[in-house]
Amino acid sequence: MGPNLLDGRLGDILSTILTEGSGDVYVVHPTRETIEELVNVAGDHDGDVPTIHLLADDRNLREVMDDFLVASNAADLVHEGTLELRSSEDSAGQSLVVTEESVVALVSAGTRTGGLRTDDDAFVEKARDAYAAEWEAAETYRLRTPPISRVRDTLSSDMGPEAEEDFSEVLASLETARGDGDGLDEVTISLLVAAKNEELFYDISRWGEDVGVASKATFSRMKNRLEDSGLIGTEKVPVDVGRPRQRLTIQDDRLREADSTQLASVAETILN
Repeated sequence: MGPNLLDGRLGDILSTILTEGSGDVYVVHPTRETIEELVNVAGDHDGDVPTIHLLADDRNLREVMDDFLVASNAADLVHEGTLELRSSEDSAGQSLVVTEESVVALVSAGTRTGGLRTDDDAFVEKARDAYAAEWEAAETYRLRTPPISRVRDTLSSDMGPEAEEDFSEVLASLETARGDGDGLDEVTISLLVAAKNEELFYDISRWGEDVGVASKATFSRMKNRLEDSGLIGTEKVPVDVGRPRQRLTIQDDRLREADSTQLASVAETILN
């Protein structure tokens, strides 16, 4: 029997399982923390990653995927074929990771997590059959967030590499990106980066809608909020045909003096 995984760090335990596992891996009844850590570990994992079938309570999935940082990286994994998501209304049950070789129960004890493992062939086979059947009966969970690689690539091509670099640095400075006082959301970040680079509102909102970040109406509402808060402003730019367009600019001196790594924290302080 393989040794239990008792180092106390959930991310390290999941990384070990993915490294040692082969074929399809089933992650069933995961906690919110496990879902988030799994996305991080799979995205950062060196070498081949087995196909991960993540079967989670629908409420847990929706809560975790409300964070743009997690959802956009999960979308990358889905696009690559590394991760598949399905949801269940059944939140009961032990958090398990089932590989072709073993079944690992993820057990929390205060601030520590352990992986209790068995590699008994008969037990592993029955577990895989049971959870494969549960997987087949579950509903596919469809992410509404675009893959982060697509967001970055299109932002660079549409707005320029400087805007993409600013966007990536802002994301890297955040622990979460949910909005409503829990980190800035993706629309706010996009608008602040556009204002920092003095892009047209028409261009950033069209990009955001095309790539799947949010609708033009959502961008417009957030632009108005940021204007009302004094963070950004607009300048009219005449065009050959039609109404003048608006160039976004930074208005608050604190934001103007902040670099990309400070932009989010300064904006949050002002907004909250």
